[in-house]
Amino acid sequence: MELVVARIGAAHGLKGMVRLEVRTDDPAGRFAPGTVLSTDPAERGPLTVAAAAERQGSWYVGFAEVPDRTAAEELRGTLLLVTADDDDEEDEAWYPHQLTGLAVEDTTGRRVGTVAGVQHLPAQDLLVVTEEGGQRTLVPFVSELVPVVDVPGGRVVIDPPRGLLASDPAPDED
Repeated sequence: MELVVARIGAAHGLKGMVRLEVRTDDPAGRFAPGTVLSTDPAERGPLTVAAAAERQGSWYVGFAEVPDRTAAEELRGTLLLVTADDDDEEDEAWYPHQLTGLAVEDTTGRRVGTVAGVQHLPAQDLLVVTEEGGQRTLVPFVSELVPVVDVPGGRVVIDPPRGLLASDPAPDED
């Protein structure tokens, strides 16, 4: 299975460096020089990391196949992929494909819905939950709101504040 580790953003400088929207917990390892990454769309790769640097919380990468800024601009929006294996899995870390389809319950055991996916945002990830009534709700994927992730048990438990769920009654309906 291939997993997205980054999306290529804007070109940076004249020598073909690009800024990355990182989607991995180990960017230093994933973007080490010499690493070959598959791409989506496939015809834009594979790409070989020639140089990588973190500056003020952002990652910038140069690829051996990208000689200048013009070539770098053509890669904008390209997804960088790695093949997942069992050695990549960490405790308290899950891939979106492991979470999608899991039942969502609240802390009382009431079924709320199903995990439809994960949205990756700069500040944090969000669980996309399809509620029992069909509403779509975004739940910040933080331990305070998602205290239990039980992939083998096929469920996640959420502890949402009042008003987070689309199915929560309006304040005047109490």
